[in-house]
Amino acid sequence: MESLSSSGQRYVGLTADLRRRLHKRNAGKSSHTSKYLPWQLVTYIAFADQVKAEAFERYLKSGSGHAFAAKRFW
Repeated sequence: MESLSSSGQRYVGLTADLRRRLHKRNAGKSSHTSKYLPWQLVTYIAFADQVKAEAFERYLKSGSGHAFAAKRFW
């Protein structure tokens, strides 16, 4: 997700219910992301395997994952 009000603010997360997660973010339910409201979905990737999804999320939050996402997703 990307903040519409604060350029360059992005959120990478893992969820089983994407619509609910986006709604909660935009409702200000998270203290970590509420100051950057509103949020819009930019990219999503679905995994059938929870372990692989968690590993990819960890990668995207790493230094090389940030570089990869900046080049491929944003």
